[in-house]
Amino acid sequence: KLCEGILNILEKDTKTSCQVACLEALRILSRDKKVLVPVTTKRNMQILMKLAKLDTVEDPLETVSEFPVIVEALKCLCNIIFNSSVAQKLSLELNLAAMLCNLLQKCQERQLVDDIKCFDLRLLFLLSLLHTDIRSQLRQELQGVQVLTQALESSLSVRWTEEYKAAEDRDRPPLSLQETDCAIEALKALFNVTLDSWNVHSKNESHQFRYMAAILRHCLLTTGPTEEKTEELH
Repeated sequence: KLCEGILNILEKDTKTSCQVACLEALRILSRDKKVLVPVTTKRNMQILMKLAKLDTVEDPLETVSEFPVIVEALKCLCNIIFNSSVAQKLSLELNLAAMLCNLLQKCQERQLVDDIKCFDLRLLFLLSLLHTDIRSQLRQELQGVQVLTQALESSLSVRWTEEYKAAEDRDRPPLSLQETDCAIEALKALFNVTLDSWNVHSKNESHQFRYMAAILRHCLLTTGPTEEKTEELH
């Protein structure tokens, strides 16, 4: 009942501070699988997807004050999808992976959106881990390898000297914590999406994998903000 009450409030046009507080409470409650059973419905998923700006294909990310709401809504979706097989099935029906890829593309065009990008990537990782049909959809329909590789390239701030050769700058500073976390989430999602890629058939696929290999090499030469984060990144 508490979760339903929170979602009823979130469905209304409330203040940003109220939305963030409600989402923070829902995120904590959504760690409990028993609590999720009655609230994991198509309607409730759509409420959270709307708050995460996943329902707007064309609108860019412009209102900075909305960013904390987007992040908290994505965190809630991460918990719900991780803990609920019903939510995993609804994700396919609601075309959640395609919406996440679209939001990820918007993040490439904006500054100050690392948190949004990170939890978008984490949700793509969870979907590709927990639902084989979504993994196939990402690989075959949504150009997931390309989208995720570009997200990784952006997080690592790769500069190119040749088509498949990244610039080596031994004096470059370590990645920030946010950049490192984004890169780690992109790598995890890429692993899932490319897991069954034993045969590369087309010229475009060959290009994508050579491009990705160059970025992965660059990643191994990159350091994070701490030894532990560098180890996790590698």
